[in-house]
Amino acid sequence: MRVISLVFFAAFLAAGAARAQAPAAEPPASEAGRFAMSPAEGGMLRLDKQTGAVSFCTVEGGLSVCRVAAEERDALQGEIERLVRENAELRAKLPGAAPEAAPRKGLPGEEEFERALSFTERFLRRMMKLFREEAPKGESL
Repeated sequence: MRVISLVFFAAFLAAGAARAQAPAAEPPASEAGRFAMSPAEGGMLRLDKQTGAVSFCTVEGGLSVCRVAAEERDALQGEIERLVRENAELRAKLPGAAPEAAPRKGLPGEEEFERALSFTERFLRRMMKLFREEAPKGESL
């Protein structure tokens, strides 16, 4: 386990050294030192100092993979749901936006039922016609 942790840490150090040699734009001062890495059993823990998010990182197939903790996943899902609602509200406010139909409760009306029945009947008639056309001579459906 310690060997894996050391390999993982060495990979991060090598990546940092390669970044230092490459002429790349410096991150903003607010981004510098944003993450802190700590060895953990089977990998590393990555702490985002700005948000407090903790991820468990491992090396899989030569790539570093970080997974978000379960409680953070719930928070992210809540944020996604909030953004979906906000997006729907904003779209409804756009000029020319069609009002959303309210969700229906209960069974379909008589007209919808007859329409669905008509589609089903037409579908079955066509299928039976195809079966009759494809049936070997002498056999009947």
